[in-house]
Amino acid sequence: MTTTTLAVLVPLLPFLGSAAGLLLGRTAPGFVRPLAVLPTLAATVLAVLVAIRQGGGKALDAATQLTPTGSVPIDLALHIDGFAAVVAVLVAVVATCVQIYSTGYLRDDPRYPSYAALVSLFTSAMLLVVYSGDLMVLLVGWEVMGICSYFLVGHYWETPEARSASLKAFLVTKLGDVPFLIGLFALAVDAGTFRITGVLGAVANGGLDHPTPVALLLLAGVAGKSAQFPLHTWLPDAMAGPTPVSALIHAATMVAAGVYFVARLLPVFAASGAALTVLAVMAAVTMAGSALAALAQDDIKRVLAYSTIGQLGYMAGALAVADRGAAVFHLLAHGAFKALLFLAAGAVIHAAGTNSLSAMSRMSGLTKRAPDAYWTMTVGLLALAAIPPFAGFFSKEAVLVAAEHTAVGDRTAAPAGAGWIVLVAGLLTALLTAAYAARLWLLAFRGRGAEAPDHGRQPVTMTAVLWVLAVPSLGFGLTAGHLDDWFDGHPLTPTVTTAVLGTGLAVVGAAVTYAVWQRTRVLAARTPLGAVAAHPEGDAGLVEAEAIASHTPAYGDIASAPDPADPGRALLGPLHRAAAAGFHLDAVYRTLFVRPVLAAASLVRFLDREVVDTYVRGAGDSARGLGWLVRRAQTGNVQTYLSALLAGSVVLAIVAVVLANAAAGA
Repeated sequence: MTTTTLAVLVPLLPFLGSAAGLLLGRTAPGFVRPLAVLPTLAATVLAVLVAIRQGGGKALDAATQLTPTGSVPIDLALHIDGFAAVVAVLVAVVATCVQIYSTGYLRDDPRYPSYAALVSLFTSAMLLVVYSGDLMVLLVGWEVMGICSYFLVGHYWETPEARSASLKAFLVTKLGDVPFLIGLFALAVDAGTFRITGVLGAVANGGLDHPTPVALLLLAGVAGKSAQFPLHTWLPDAMAGPTPVSALIHAATMVAAGVYFVARLLPVFAASGAALTVLAVMAAVTMAGSALAALAQDDIKRVLAYSTIGQLGYMAGALAVADRGAAVFHLLAHGAFKALLFLAAGAVIHAAGTNSLSAMSRMSGLTKRAPDAYWTMTVGLLALAAIPPFAGFFSKEAVLVAAEHTAVGDRTAAPAGAGWIVLVAGLLTALLTAAYAARLWLLAFRGRGAEAPDHGRQPVTMTAVLWVLAVPSLGFGLTAGHLDDWFDGHPLTPTVTTAVLGTGLAVVGAAVTYAVWQRTRVLAARTPLGAVAAHPEGDAGLVEAEAIASHTPAYGDIASAPDPADPGRALLGPLHRAAAAGFHLDAVYRTLFVRPVLAAASLVRFLDREVVDTYVRGAGDSARGLGWLVRRAQTGNVQTYLSALLAGSVVLAIVAVVLANAAAGA
């Protein structure tokens, strides 16, 4: 079987599994789980085979014209280079882990068939984005992911939080997609083709006439999809969906799509120094702001959500200094440890007897009750904090090295100012990332909140997946020196300067957090713990849904006994309240955009009701009155008609006599 055929099957198999799952979900529920897992698992095997055959060498291109357009053609095309090959493996592996995990996590969910089918469709769409060689076909996968995220985030549609979060995710990403679509058309007009190879060839030959506006329009869509400032506000709220969905969105699909798109078309953005500078500023604000917000969150999933935003900022920063190898390397490492962290958080949620909207400060006794989640989440947090030799250390160092080289002028593909912006923001974020990672670990596993009833060990399908993902989270970074050929030939190994600075700041951040936690714990030693009520046993997904629906943490009065030893408050001081609310960006957007739109809608409704409808009603009333008069005249009585005819004749005669006399007198 040719490599092209294998590559076609990679996104096709999850799509067929999704279609079959939707068709058989009600009539043959026993086939739902195999149809969810097996096609995705087969796609993973094929993606690995494609990566092995591609081998980081010459890109594989194949195309057939999809439809004649009369102008710019649209092709069903594949373009598989080293980036596409390894990213497809990441997407398929994480999606398979999520599907297997979900069989245990949502084992009693009545809507599991539709959920599993949507996850498969989501996976297929992202794989289409990864392998596509035509921008219009890529756009199809891009938009399918958007609608899948709407349904998956709103899985618990009975709750207002889930409905609001799904609608917000859809609208905010669509806000970015409008200029993104305009940018795609402008790019195709300049290049004369939607084919990625054709676009890159046009850029190399200087055929791109308007690189800056095109790049900025495309960046708007990237900001929405990859949750970059200022279109990042949808991602923390998306935690209202099931935890496995959060793992899929954050680690392998949706938010990774924007970064991957820029990496694939990086020469387009590199043709404009202004666009790279804008991307650097956007990445810097995203990194630092999200890290501060993560340090103030009490919901474990919201901490991880803001963490994802910050790590995407690192990837965007690498792209801003024109190093897509470092960006994709961090995308791969982040995909492994962030999927691990979210799925481990799901196990913690189940073991803690609390839901996705509950607080870490209300957790207690999880080290012994959830040992698999404890150890694997520790690995994931060490990778997130970029502690050597975990994967995050090597990938984050690759970003910092690229920024350093650009800042000092060793690389001239991007402005030096962009390098300094990314380097300074990256180092600051390294400090903050270690701080909120340490805080999460201390509150979740060393906290003194009220202890909920023990639900026993998690299903094997959940714990096994955690250990599978722990392997790349620990060891993937060690492959850095062997992946240069896959990533444009740029070395991905750390340098002494950035390694010492980055690791030193991370250690300082974690150490200060631990010291503050110890101090606040001593001061709060006399804080009484509240009573904890029992909750009927059930699977984690249903616990999550019930608790979201009730607007309270699950398991009764556990909300009354939070752990007061929260180092985040002491570290942030007066900034804590604003950081916990995401720096009130939602309120700002509500004031600047939502309220004016609602006011305009009210004005239009008033004008429609009081002005337009008045004229319409007046026209109707006039016709009705005229009809009434005509109806009164048409009585059907012959005598009345003759009398009216006689009266009319008399009137006409009188008028004629008057006119004749007037004429004679003249």
